[in-house]
Amino acid sequence: MIAPESPAEPAIAPSAGPGVLDALEERLLGERPALTQVEVAEQAGMSLEAARELWHLLGFAHAEPEERAFTDSDVQALKNTQALINLGIITQDSQDGLVRTLGRSFARLAEWQVSLLAETALDTGIDPADGILALADEVMPKVEDLQSFIWRRHVLNAASRMLAVAGNGDRASNRAVCFVDIVGYTSRSRTLSDRELVGWLEAFETAALDTVIEHNGRIIKNIGDEVLIVADTAEEAAAIASELTRRGADPDDEFPAVRAGVAYGEVVTRLGDVFGPVVNIAARLTSVARPGTVLIDRGMYAALTGSDSEDTDDADREHTDGLPYRLRRVRRVSVKGYSRLHTWALQPRD
Repeated sequence: MIAPESPAEPAIAPSAGPGVLDALEERLLGERPALTQVEVAEQAGMSLEAARELWHLLGFAHAEPEERAFTDSDVQALKNTQALINLGIITQDSQDGLVRTLGRSFARLAEWQVSLLAETALDTGIDPADGILALADEVMPKVEDLQSFIWRRHVLNAASRMLAVAGNGDRASNRAVCFVDIVGYTSRSRTLSDRELVGWLEAFETAALDTVIEHNGRIIKNIGDEVLIVADTAEEAAAIASELTRRGADPDDEFPAVRAGVAYGEVVTRLGDVFGPVVNIAARLTSVARPGTVLIDRGMYAALTGSDSEDTDDADREHTDGLPYRLRRVRRVSVKGYSRLHTWALQPRD
């Protein structure tokens, strides 16, 4: 399930009072805050400036110099960060982006989890403040274990892909990039309440994720009504895009109508995201694709067919014999940043 950008309702009721917040603070941090930021930096063996920079990059609010807002866990966190820097895992070039990404990701996850707990408490007639304390006492240890397990599994998968594709640790490699965009999202969203809209998007994301995993792809991120997908092979990306557009065209399927653009070539991976012209081209093709269609670029055509021929439609038919798709040449597309892209429509054979 993908976390929404912001919670639909406040996580803690305004009437909760400072007593509940004090108790929650102690339970989550392990002790009552008793250290200033100066003391934390000194105990961690780090300069105050470096400690403040990391604190801000993680997305936390500014603390006054004499404010006792920190605990021994903050000291240990700084020590761990310094150890990673000393080992060369966190470099000066990567520090800002890495730490900011961690802070932003966990902030969104925490907002969603606390909001979900508060909604559950309200639905069952429990005071939200009691629900928040239950999170710290009973739910939090289980959530921590689950998050650690999921993280370790994803690290293993990412390392396996890197070793299989690159072998030498390079961050640039040939991959297929696919954007899938909901058709008519703006008009549909106007007819739904906030909760209905979140539920609709989550159903779309869950169904898309099932298809992506089935065909060995990976969802990089959700951008509102759009999903960015990466696959190691052109065939996997073609299968994903074809299946999602097929489902969207089925009137008996609740999956919304979508359109897709797929490009293949060298992609740079950084902090879990992907960059490069191939990503831009896939996005541009999606913006001009008709509802229920999949547009692919020249790189995808060559990867699927083993040919870079552009002569005739007869050549397209020749090169696609035996494939589960038909590739129909369409007029060259001109989009922002790219003029006259060589483009084909990917259509599954009946």
